[in-house]
Amino acid sequence: MNYFSSDYKLGILGGGQLGKMILAETRKYDIQTYILDPSADAPSKYGASQFFIGDLMDYSTVYDFGKKVNLLTLEIENVNLDALDQLEAEGLPIYPSPKTLRLIQNKGRQKDFYVEHQIPTAPHQRFQNTIQLIEAVTSNAIALPFVWKCAQFGYDGNGVKIVRQLADLNQLPQVECIAEEMVPFKNELAVIVARSVSGEVTTYPVVEMEFHPEANQVEYVICPARIDALVAQKATDIALRVSHLFNHVGLLAVELFQTETDEILVNEVAPRPHNSGHYSIEASYTSQFENHIRALLNLPLGATTSKVAGIMVNLVGEEGYSGPVVYENIEKIMAIKGVTPHIYGKRETRPFRKMGHVTIIHEDINEARKIAEEVKNSIRVISTSLNT
Repeated sequence: MNYFSSDYKLGILGGGQLGKMILAETRKYDIQTYILDPSADAPSKYGASQFFIGDLMDYSTVYDFGKKVNLLTLEIENVNLDALDQLEAEGLPIYPSPKTLRLIQNKGRQKDFYVEHQIPTAPHQRFQNTIQLIEAVTSNAIALPFVWKCAQFGYDGNGVKIVRQLADLNQLPQVECIAEEMVPFKNELAVIVARSVSGEVTTYPVVEMEFHPEANQVEYVICPARIDALVAQKATDIALRVSHLFNHVGLLAVELFQTETDEILVNEVAPRPHNSGHYSIEASYTSQFENHIRALLNLPLGATTSKVAGIMVNLVGEEGYSGPVVYENIEKIMAIKGVTPHIYGKRETRPFRKMGHVTIIHEDINEARKIAEEVKNSIRVISTSLNT
C-alpha cells in the first residue's frame, strides 16, 4: 500500500507532546494525520493534517473520529475502549489493539498479568478503594511502608505515592488502587521494544532513569545505562518476553527495577512512544517516533543503535509559578555544543508540568552527564505570574 503523498489517513487519539513528535516523522514522509484531543491548544494542533476537539473517553466522539481514518493509534492510554472494540469489529486496524489496552490500562490488571505469566514484578495487592486499603493496613494484612498507585488515569508521577504511615492514606482519593511492596533497587531502567504488524521486532538500548524525589517524575534519561552488560541483556530479554505476551504493535516501553542483587523486575509498561526514548531523536539512527510509524504501517524497522551517547533532561514547570510560560536562560543552554531543546508548545506552566525536554549528545557518557547537570541548573521554566 502507498502511504506516502496519498489519501491514506492515520488517526491519533491524543494531541500532546508525544503526538507532536510523531507528527514530525509523518510530515517527513508526507503521511496524512488526523488528531483528536480535548484541548483546543494541544501541542499537535498545528502539525496535523486535520485537528478535532473532543473527549477521548466519550464513546460517540471516539467512534466518529475512527470512521474518518484508515488506521488508528494513540499517544495516551486513557481512551474509550468500547468504541475501539466496535471500530475494530467493523474492520478498522487499531494498534495497539483494544485487547492489549485492556490489559495495560488498569495497573491492577496489568500487575496480575505479570504474576499470571511468571514475569518478575514487585508483590502487590489490589483494592476497590482506599477504605478497603485502610482496613487492610489497620488489620496488619499489609505492612507499611508501601507504594500506593491508582489503578487508572495516573500519569507523569500523578497517582503514585509512598505510604509510610496510616495518616498518609487520608490524603488519597477514593479510587481503585494497588498497594505494592517497596523493593530495594539500585537503578530504574527502561527498554523500548518496537514490533511491526508482520511481527518484526527490535529493541533500543537499555536506558537508566533518574527521578525527581518529590514529583516522582523522570529528571534524566541516560543512554546507554551505566550497568553491567549481563544485567543489560537480562533487562532486554525480559522486555522482549513482556512484548511477546502483550502481542502489541508499535512501541512498548517497559519500565524496570534493577535490585541490589541484580534481579530485574517489571514496574509497568506504556504501549506508545515514551519519555524514556526521547533521547533517540538526536542520539539514535532511527528515533522511537519514526519506528513507531514504521511498525504501524508494517514498513521495515529502522536501526535502533545509538550514534552517540545521549542524555535527556525533562523541562518541567518550576514550583511557585503558574501562568504564561517563560523559558529563562534557554539561550545559554543553546550555546553549549551538543545541546538541543524541544519545547512542547504548552502556553501555560504550572508546578511539575512537562513543558519540554533537552537532549545532550556526546562521545563520552560521563561528560554528557556533566553537561546535563549544567543544563538542569541553568534553564528555568517559570512564568510572569507567581503562585500566591
